[in-house]
Amino acid sequence: MHIIFMSRRHGAARSLTLAPRQGLTLAAVLLGCTLAVGVALGSWVRPQPLPMVPVESVGAAGGIRPQELAEARAAAQRQLDALGVHLADLQARMTRLDALGERLTELSGLEGGEFDFSQPVGQGGPDELLDAEPFSGNEVLGSLDALAARLDNREQQLEVMEQVLAERRLDDSRLIAGRPVASGYQSSEFGRRRDPFHGGARMHKGVDFAARRGTEIVAVAAGVVTWAGRKSGYGWVVEVSHADGYVTLYGHNQRNLVQVGELVQRGQTLALVGSSGRSTGPHVHFEVQKDGLQIDPATYIARAASDE
Repeated sequence: MHIIFMSRRHGAARSLTLAPRQGLTLAAVLLGCTLAVGVALGSWVRPQPLPMVPVESVGAAGGIRPQELAEARAAAQRQLDALGVHLADLQARMTRLDALGERLTELSGLEGGEFDFSQPVGQGGPDELLDAEPFSGNEVLGSLDALAARLDNREQQLEVMEQVLAERRLDDSRLIAGRPVASGYQSSEFGRRRDPFHGGARMHKGVDFAARRGTEIVAVAAGVVTWAGRKSGYGWVVEVSHADGYVTLYGHNQRNLVQVGELVQRGQTLALVGSSGRSTGPHVHFEVQKDGLQIDPATYIARAASDE
């Protein structure tokens, strides 16, 4: 084996000749040195095991912490619960508005077909889509709050309207109007007349309506029964006091059907036609008094006909 050494400084070359046995020995030494260096380098650059990282830290790095996820779910549930409460409140308000609307329709005398609160409101139009907007729970709740405020305002207005209509209807019911019997005919007028028993001139303080015995006698206005019994000359009598000092009297009854202190409405049955007291046959003697004085009932009887 020949080994040649080169010198960089002098540019000269030297050679060394080794016997075969010596060359094998040198090669073995060099190979051993190379293996030793490789083992040393391998142990120096061996990869170290990665440290154990908690799951919470990994989630935090990715923005999906379990605690934050639970809080988000709880917040979403609270929003849904609040939405449910709003919807329940609106549904109750709508039910009350429907009932109030039907009541106002009845009080005002409007036709049911014009304002039918049992049917959906008529609406329509072409279907045109709008650009999608991001969902926002706060906006939805805000819209529901605004709608609830509008419903509250409408409720107040309708309640005031109901009160006005009810008072107007009550005032109308207090007005004396109509006949005390539905059938029969007027057999005697108010004022001077010939007495049917002896023929002399007498003052007749009411009007008479001849009718079949047992015919219902009805109130011509709302009021309070202030007398229900017998009176001299009148037989069985019912008196009803009304507003503004008015009193109506129904006499010669077969039987009274109301008692003193009872509240009566227009058209309510008070008694039955008879011929009690000073009477020549079944009829009802009808009087209208104002502040204790008898006045001609003709105007109040005619008022019902003009209202119709």
